[in-house]
Amino acid sequence: MNAITVFIVDDHFMVIEGIQALLLPENSIQVIGHASNTASCMSFLQHQQPDVMLLDINLGAESGIDLCTMVKKTYPQIMILALSTFNQFSFIDKMIDNGASGYLLKNAEGHEISEAIHTVIKGGTYLSKEVTETLKAVEEGKKDKPALTRREKEVLELIADGLTNQEIADKLFIALSTVDSHRKNLLAKFDVKNTASLIRLAARLQFI
Repeated sequence: MNAITVFIVDDHFMVIEGIQALLLPENSIQVIGHASNTASCMSFLQHQQPDVMLLDINLGAESGIDLCTMVKKTYPQIMILALSTFNQFSFIDKMIDNGASGYLLKNAEGHEISEAIHTVIKGGTYLSKEVTETLKAVEEGKKDKPALTRREKEVLELIADGLTNQEIADKLFIALSTVDSHRKNLLAKFDVKNTASLIRLAARLQFI
């Protein structure tokens, strides 16, 4: 199995070096480069695209949120993990809405960064524990919880774990078409358009 390729975008070289050092023992992950601003990032991507990008949301005078939008529009296959010192709802919400598949705080340890990378590469959404708590606190009391069946709750938890529809079908011993139906029902019940938004709202409402 090929290593997951990772590209780091941060305007502080010490942060880049620190992440590289934390990921060095991970044989399944390979850091293939880094950039400190939008121009150098987009220039790199013209020649080589990573599987996962770790993207700081504050690149000095530039916005990582805007860069996230640009990258996902041009290279939608790249999974983006937001990287920040800010555990604030507005930043989290904007990064997820603009295509990020997860949100990591810069105090994350190596094993958490690795877990986040493996989660998003499988199609899941990864939020740091503190980030999940922030989303829950903001959303608490704002939205009525949708009523879910027992099976829908099981499927939702497995989606949050990053399992594919086929993996969920195998684990629950149900047909793939049944999983597809449950996923569509969950999107409708939570009134969201994609899996990342589903996981974010489900976390806010304490389903996961």
